[in-house]
Amino acid sequence: MPDVDRQELRQVVHTVRQQIQRLRERGKTLTEQDTIAVLIEPILVALGWNLRDVDEVARQYRRQPQDNPVDYALFLMRTPRLFVEAKSLDKNLREHKWRMQTLTYATATGVEWCVLTNGDQYHLYNSHGKGDLDEKLFRAVSVSEQSEEENLLDTLDLLSKGQMEENRINVLWKAHFVDSRVKSVLKDFFSSQDAGLIRLIRKRLDELGAADIRDSLKRAEIKVEFPILNTLGQTKTRGCIHDPREHGSGPEETTRAPVILGVAISDLINAGMLTTPLHLQKKYKGKLLEAEIIQDGSVIFDGKSYDSLSTSAGMARNTVIGVPPDGRPLHQTNGWIFWQFQDADTGKLEFLDVLRQRYLNNRK
Repeated sequence: MPDVDRQELRQVVHTVRQQIQRLRERGKTLTEQDTIAVLIEPILVALGWNLRDVDEVARQYRRQPQDNPVDYALFLMRTPRLFVEAKSLDKNLREHKWRMQTLTYATATGVEWCVLTNGDQYHLYNSHGKGDLDEKLFRAVSVSEQSEEENLLDTLDLLSKGQMEENRINVLWKAHFVDSRVKSVLKDFFSSQDAGLIRLIRKRLDELGAADIRDSLKRAEIKVEFPILNTLGQTKTRGCIHDPREHGSGPEETTRAPVILGVAISDLINAGMLTTPLHLQKKYKGKLLEAEIIQDGSVIFDGKSYDSLSTSAGMARNTVIGVPPDGRPLHQTNGWIFWQFQDADTGKLEFLDVLRQRYLNNRK
């Protein structure tokens, strides 16, 4: 099976994105069937699936007559390899009932991979994955977020007929699963001030006592990132193709992400790499959001002060799409790759992560 035509897929995504934007600007809602016809099927076709071949694509698929149907079952060698469950454009894919419905049926039928989509967001799950629902979530991308386009195309490409035949998705899932487990342990080491970690640090810094190290770890802001492989074996930072448990969004990255240990806005200010006050902005779902970094390193948004970029970014998203339905106070967002500023040298809008990467490179 030949690879997906990247340019053709890009064009289809562009067309679907325009459709979504027009619908939202007009306040028009779509039924589930219209969402499928207008937003989802064009992408499935671009991914190489023949919707007219009943041996390749089955609509309203039931393994048993009494089963609830799944919107699409995509077959290879007459075996279902991928389920696609569609919801209308206005539905929130994080709702427990939608996720459980899709994963339960995939598990019961032995299908490993399933997609839950509302035509804009695509959530890709491994039904055989260990852990809870969030741990089974492999990728989450959005058509309407233009800054994520390359990452969106990479993820959609994993769902193409050619990539499913080559089983590339399982290779990438294994790397993702291992990285997630290692990341969890590392975060636990630091957050719990693990005794073994403290002993290890004392071996390197014998002039410090255990209490000093423990207090230092309490003050630390530590973030561990792993690269994400795309279908070509290249790496992208975790903030770009979403970490399932960190629902941020950001620009394309093409280099391996460093392990970032507590880089703060104040570090950039003190290093002379960021001059305050710095005006920030973000065009988010058609609305211009604005904020400002002031001298003490805090971020002012909507008249309120926040101590981090990510908190201010999450609150900014709240003003556009409302608070998260799962009870969280704000949408978890990577502020470094949400907020943009106008670069004085180029006159172009850049993500703040550009300054952070410069800082890290200088520190190296």
